[in-house]
Amino acid sequence: MIDAAVKALSQILSPPMRAILWRAIGLALVLIAVLAVGLQRLLSWLAGSGEIWAETALGPNFHTPLNILAWMISIAAGLGIVVGAVFLMPTITSLVASVFVDDIGEIVEREHYPAEKPGTALPFSVAMIEGVKIALLTLVVYIVALPFVLFAGAGFLIFFIATAWLLGREYFELAAMRFRPPEEAKAMRRDNATTIFIAGLFIAAFVSIPIVNLATPLFGMAFMVHMHKRLSGPRPELIEPERHSRLPTA
Repeated sequence: MIDAAVKALSQILSPPMRAILWRAIGLALVLIAVLAVGLQRLLSWLAGSGEIWAETALGPNFHTPLNILAWMISIAAGLGIVVGAVFLMPTITSLVASVFVDDIGEIVEREHYPAEKPGTALPFSVAMIEGVKIALLTLVVYIVALPFVLFAGAGFLIFFIATAWLLGREYFELAAMRFRPPEEAKAMRRDNATTIFIAGLFIAAFVSIPIVNLATPLFGMAFMVHMHKRLSGPRPELIEPERHSRLPTA
C-alpha cells in the first residue's frame, strides 16, 4: 500500500499529468468560488431579512443595535465560508475526480501496467452521476459530523475518519469501474472494505493539506488504480501475449 502511495505521489508532477493537474486545479477553484459566492449571498440575504423582521417586531428604537448585529453576522458568515471551503474540499474534489477519472487512469495504466489490457473509459454521464452521488453523500455526512467538530474534542478525528471512508470508497469504485460493471465494482469494494478504508486514510491525509489538496483527484485516482490492480491479483490472460513474444524462437 505504501508502495502504491509513493508511485501515485511521484507521478502527480510527471509531464503527462501536468496538464490534467492544472485543469483539475482550475475546475476546483471555479467550484469553490461559485460555492463561496452563493453561500455569501444566501447568508447576507438571511441576515438582512432577519434584521427587517426583528426591527418590525421590536420597533424602530432597535434599528441601530440590529444593524450592528446584522453587520457582525455578515462578517462571521464570510469567515465561515472560508473555513467551510476547507471542510468542503473533499466534496469538491469528488466532483473534479469524476471529470478526469479516465485521463488519470489511462496514464497510470500505460506507465505502470503496459503489458496488461487497459481499462475501458467510463461514459461521462456514469462518471458524473457517481461523482455527484458521492459528493452529496459527503455533504450529508459532514453536516451530521459538523456538531461533533464544533463541540466535541474528537470532532476532527470523526471528520478525518468520515473523509477516509468516503474518498476511499469513491476513488476505488471509479478505478474499478474501468474494468468492471458498476455493481461488480461496488461488490469488490465491499469485499475489501477494510483495506480500502486504510487506503482512504492516505487520501484523507492528502486532502487535509491546504493548497496541496487541490491535486487530490490525481493522487486519489492514481493511488486507487494501483490498489485495484493489487486486489485483483495476477491476470495472466492479459499478459500471456507478451510472455509468448519473449519465448526464444526455434
